[in-house]
Amino acid sequence: MPGNNYKQIVFLSGKGGTGKTTMAFAVSSLIKDKVLIDCDVDAANLYLLVDPVSQREYQFSGGKKAFIQKEKCNECGLCETLCRFGAIKNFTVDFLNCEGCGFCARACPSEAILFEKNISGSYFDCRLDDKTGFYYARLFPGEGNSGKLVSEIKKKAKESINGSVKYVFIDGPPGIGCPVNASIAETDFVVLVTEPSLSGVHDLKRLIQLLQRFNLKFGVIINKHDLNPGLTSEIELYLQNEKLPLLGKYPFDKRIAESIKKKIPVTEINKEYKIVSENVLNRLENYLAESKKQKLMEQ
Repeated sequence: MPGNNYKQIVFLSGKGGTGKTTMAFAVSSLIKDKVLIDCDVDAANLYLLVDPVSQREYQFSGGKKAFIQKEKCNECGLCETLCRFGAIKNFTVDFLNCEGCGFCARACPSEAILFEKNISGSYFDCRLDDKTGFYYARLFPGEGNSGKLVSEIKKKAKESINGSVKYVFIDGPPGIGCPVNASIAETDFVVLVTEPSLSGVHDLKRLIQLLQRFNLKFGVIINKHDLNPGLTSEIELYLQNEKLPLLGKYPFDKRIAESIKKKIPVTEINKEYKIVSENVLNRLENYLAESKKQKLMEQ
């Protein structure tokens, strides 16, 4: 996506529950010409805040599964013997245990096993208004290939982007796994949302190591910073020593739950949240401008 007229901003967190989705909603609410994508396909929840109007649903196939045709099966038991995942019992395939390797289909002497695409989720093309597109997905329980699904919804969003779009905001998944890697592909800047807790600090550092490996530009937001001033200071000192940018700090506010319930951006119920969000957006624009200038100088 870099090289286009719009910029892709991804919000990530090393762990769940830091307020990543709330922060993504807060900052993106300050921009009109945008597209929103929820890439947390295992547990999408941004749609609960933005209340989108669905335009079209697409089926997602993450891989293939085996299926035994009873009328062709001679019940030799070879497939059950060969399946190392224990997915075949009594000449029936357990879809949850089937890893889609296809070995049983190739080995079956009577060619009784089909190996076909398995529908493992859906993704949705939605609108928030005439100008704002929104995309999210639902991966069925027990299904894998969430990284592939992330790539699918990003591709679908990219197809619909027009010249007026300034930003593509992505609410990424927590952690450092495959869907995170798919979320940060072709990104311009990553916003890391952390909290002052032991697990928050630990997982923030893991995520920073991942982004540094890919040489991506990023900054950090500390959410609920006033709940543990000691750990907040530890995070700030770590960022200072590593020469990493702190984009802003959000205080804890009990009214946040009410704003989420009413689907109102937190910037509208807390003036400090609005000021911090505006500062975050300004710093984002400054970092992106500096990055563009540096690239031009390198050319």
